[in-house]
Amino acid sequence: MAAYTHGHHESVLRSHSNRTIANSAEYLRPHLNPDVRLLDVGAGPGTITADFAAHVAQVTATEIGDAELGLSRALAAEHGIQNIDFSVEDVHALSFPDDSFDIVHAHQVLQHVADPVQALREMRRVAKPGGLVAARDADYDGFIWFPVLPELDEWLRLYREAARANGGEPDAGRRLLSWARAAGFTDVTATASTWCYATPEERAWWGGMWADRILESALARQLVDTGMATTTNLQRISATWRTWSDAEDGWFLVPHGEILCRV
Repeated sequence: MAAYTHGHHESVLRSHSNRTIANSAEYLRPHLNPDVRLLDVGAGPGTITADFAAHVAQVTATEIGDAELGLSRALAAEHGIQNIDFSVEDVHALSFPDDSFDIVHAHQVLQHVADPVQALREMRRVAKPGGLVAARDADYDGFIWFPVLPELDEWLRLYREAARANGGEPDAGRRLLSWARAAGFTDVTATASTWCYATPEERAWWGGMWADRILESALARQLVDTGMATTTNLQRISATWRTWSDAEDGWFLVPHGEILCRV
């Protein structure tokens, strides 16, 4: 496994806990029905997982460790959701038998793994014939924002360098179709969707989250510990995120690649 660049600081979970089918898996919605058994790889805080559970018969949530899996387990317990089970897994070598699930889903996972092609092979193995493997990942090099602020260019450069140092691929979105074909899929529908932050509330949330994240998350520790950046650099970038948040014409676009692979 590659190291997880973001870590699990509160500022990271603040972002990940905002995710739902509507903003992160809409491309998969037409395939959800009460007969489906779904594997959610890399469930994180479990908000998409819980959303799936309202639409399908059974969801299995996975994470790389017990502590990470505890986040989605706690959310399910809080909301009294009964049709989610949990398993600690490495997506490169899943423990499930062949042909176990109707849908195998991963959101913002393949960009962080050491071998995304092998991960997709495993996702394919545990999907039933005729089933679907679905993945969505951001593409960091495609991020666009206004106003043009040099410190945000520096932020993006540092993030991409850190992610690659951890064995990941931050520009995964554009590569999903290629990875799926390399994994042996021949029936692949490749699409794209975006997150866009432009209202005062959206800017305050996105910019405030990154202002904290660049100072306090695992990414921040990595950048300082490896000498990629100094604390002073990161404080300057953090302040610029708040400047962007306060800009009345501030706008930020996050593009995502998506794949639906028929098994």
